[in-house]
Amino acid sequence: MEVEKEIGKIRLPETDLPRVVVIGGGFAGLTFVKKLKNKAVQVVMVDRNNFHQFQPLLYQVATSGIVPDSIAFPFRKQFKSYKNVFFRMANVLTIETNKKQVITDIGSIDYDYLIVATGSDTNFFGLDDVQANSLGMKSIQEALDIRSLILQRFEKAVVTSDDNLRDALTNFAVIGGGPAGVETVGAIAEFKKYILPKDYPDLDTSMMSIYLIESNNRLLKGMSDQSSEKSLRYLKELGVNVHLNTRVTSYDGLIIETKTDKEFRAKSVIWTAGVKGSVPDGISEQSFAGGNRLLVNPYSEVKGCTNIYAIGDIAAMISDEYPYGHPMVAQVAIQQGRLLAKNLLSQLEGKPLKEFSFNDKGSLATIGKRKAVADIGKFKFGGYFAWLLWSGVHLMSISGFKNKLFVGINWMWSYFTYDKGNRLIIRRYEKRKDK
Repeated sequence: MEVEKEIGKIRLPETDLPRVVVIGGGFAGLTFVKKLKNKAVQVVMVDRNNFHQFQPLLYQVATSGIVPDSIAFPFRKQFKSYKNVFFRMANVLTIETNKKQVITDIGSIDYDYLIVATGSDTNFFGLDDVQANSLGMKSIQEALDIRSLILQRFEKAVVTSDDNLRDALTNFAVIGGGPAGVETVGAIAEFKKYILPKDYPDLDTSMMSIYLIESNNRLLKGMSDQSSEKSLRYLKELGVNVHLNTRVTSYDGLIIETKTDKEFRAKSVIWTAGVKGSVPDGISEQSFAGGNRLLVNPYSEVKGCTNIYAIGDIAAMISDEYPYGHPMVAQVAIQQGRLLAKNLLSQLEGKPLKEFSFNDKGSLATIGKRKAVADIGKFKFGGYFAWLLWSGVHLMSISGFKNKLFVGINWMWSYFTYDKGNRLIIRRYEKRKDK
């Protein structure tokens, strides 16, 4: 990307301390900055948003379960007591490694150390028509688009006299059987079961079909066989039509085509089938691994770069145990951010560094209300207790006491009333015209 040569510098306090620039305020970047609070470095965080978003609960925003404000926390509020941390809201355009500069749409920033924690984007695997006609779910903005789309589909279905169109409007497909896909489709199924009969009594909800389409031979590929089998059973009990070994090849906004002889008719498709690294321009191709991730060593240093580090989803730390890099989950991001902060301070003090070793604390996925699956060490279990554990872990991981309180109240209300109280079309979704 061509950038103007005379771009101005972003105003920052002058300092004799090493300047550490962090691109991205997700789990990895935020954890890293927290560990450098009031240390002998100047930290500058750059993010396109002015808030941290708790991505594991985006699907609940998308399905009207919680309001977006309850899973977002302003960076400036987070850093109000951090005397050495400065936030700048900007889009990063490129990294000029030879000048040790980050170029953004509002100016440039010089760095002594650069931390790339830009996370991941939805990967449509080159399926342009699928990308044009479906929605990913990697941000609050996209989750709100999905919420509006779902509600708009029902509003249109309830007034149309065309039976075929009504059928297509009330059919929903989620592509991808990982945790995001399983949790999203379970929430949509509960929406059909508990909300539609009350909100749309004149709409025949029995005609609504919900599909989960997965290219692999089982769901939740990163979890145990027991959890995969239980999640499949739970989804079928909710009325979800699960199709395994079914790879999507195209979607024109109405018909989903696959490599098999199966076709699906749906006006709404949510894509959760893959992610790829989101890397700013300027880093050499030799530094990249598969999935558009940056190759890093056990100390998170980017291959072929000096004083540039990558953590979280964007980092591919290849090893015998993880030949494709660590899983792109919050646990890894948090642990890498924490260790890199310690190592950076150790490096500045001339102390030895520690290699990263992932401590897998287990995996959880919820399937609708009151049911979840859990892999915790040697223990594999599902059902109500797993759901309680999932709820507790996620509630405690949300930033801010007020957010924890609001989400907890929403969950309690939903638990006892089977209601989703945020069925609002605040802004209409208009990415494409209805056919």
